[in-house]
Amino acid sequence: MKKLNFTLIIIVLTTTLSFAQNCDCVSNFEWVKKTFEENDAGFEYALNNNGKQAYEDHNNKILVKIKAAKTLNECTPILYEWLKFFRSGHISIDLYQQKQQARENPVITNQFPDWETYSIGTENFKSYLDLKNNLTYEGIWEIKPYTIGIKKQDEKYIGFIVESGSEMWVQGQIKLKFSIEENKTNSVFYMRDHSAVESENVLLIGKNHLQIGNSQLTRLYPKIEDDPKFIQYFKMLNTDLPYIEELNETTLYLRIPSFEASKKRAIDSVIEANRDEILKTKNLIIDIRNGTGGSDASYRELLPLIYTNPIREVGVEFLSTKLNNQRMLDFANDPDYGFDDDTKKWLKESFEKLDKKQGEFVNLDENNVSVIEFDTIYAYPKNIGIIINEQNASTDEQFLLAAKQSKKVKLFGITTYGALDVSNMCFVSSPCNEFELGYCLSISMRIPDFAIDGKGLQPDYYLDKSIPLYDWIDYVNEVLNE
Repeated sequence: MKKLNFTLIIIVLTTTLSFAQNCDCVSNFEWVKKTFEENDAGFEYALNNNGKQAYEDHNNKILVKIKAAKTLNECTPILYEWLKFFRSGHISIDLYQQKQQARENPVITNQFPDWETYSIGTENFKSYLDLKNNLTYEGIWEIKPYTIGIKKQDEKYIGFIVESGSEMWVQGQIKLKFSIEENKTNSVFYMRDHSAVESENVLLIGKNHLQIGNSQLTRLYPKIEDDPKFIQYFKMLNTDLPYIEELNETTLYLRIPSFEASKKRAIDSVIEANRDEILKTKNLIIDIRNGTGGSDASYRELLPLIYTNPIREVGVEFLSTKLNNQRMLDFANDPDYGFDDDTKKWLKESFEKLDKKQGEFVNLDENNVSVIEFDTIYAYPKNIGIIINEQNASTDEQFLLAAKQSKKVKLFGITTYGALDVSNMCFVSSPCNEFELGYCLSISMRIPDFAIDGKGLQPDYYLDKSIPLYDWIDYVNEVLNE
């Protein structure tokens, strides 16, 4: 019987919970609180860990802020603050109407007409740059969806919009500022909503890449020849698609920026096209830094290549509620999902199984643990290094749990984010369609023996701050070739 991999599925439901249609911040908070308490699979787990008194204190503190909020924009971050009591990942609250409007009408308009601007024609600015020698920070830079000109003005640098791909910014508006005096730096970078993020971190990496706080910019003009290791690092950082390349005759480098379901075909294609090379090369580096989570199916074709022994996967239990269970029927009945008859049958059977046990946690599989086995253990790759960082969570961590069971695999980098124990996000709309709440339907049966949420997975080789991020690939390459 074909079964869905439920660590992957996201669906938007329309809640029918009964609330008065007076949708101010207080009533929206009441809806969020009731919906989460009754339907989130991790609610009781967090309550037991943190304590009921701590929860009551948290509610009282949040309610004071909620009552003081005058607009939905002020309400949103307070609602998110309330959600963070339970965990740091696999939760969300978004202004639904703004999200829909941006999706349906992404027209660029000047929503901040009084914002500070800097006016210089693009061609005039290029002519100015052409006359400069030894350019450092000045130039035309890209940080998607923006093209930004950076020009020195007196003792400071200003960054202004040359082209905008966001409805919140228009040409000429000042997007960033920074100053560098006696090796002391100060910067401010204005986010999509024009909120300011200040930092003392301004770093030119190589000649064509600029880091301001946590924002990475790539030089578009003028192009300056750079060291290959910086080219390699920023190729890795900026790619949307997986790729593989040879570092030397003994090592291949496979970059996978995302395990999203939409990327599965591209990942499988890269693996298939290079399968013979992978199986005759001694070392393989898999770089999943800055991952997005996604679909377990996206990494399935990798597992046979790194396999040495049976892989054990601990299952999940679903919290059965009327709201949660409805999604099974939605999957089965909506032709847009494209499920085959066997899968639709299983979905309906799952709904019936869940519906009989409302208020309980239900294992939809026959066993608590599944075991993945393959017929072949390949001689090569002999050594496999997976590069990770603090942005790897969810499906990324599920992949690492499977990969770590291979005797060939070592993890390099820093501890992952830690968002896997409570999973299967579901999104529901508030009664007035003002907010979209994201919560979770399932909890891992690893709990409490092997918790990952809030802890993450640790590397076998910790890459400390003395090793620059752009040197991580070379470092792993050297270790694998020792």
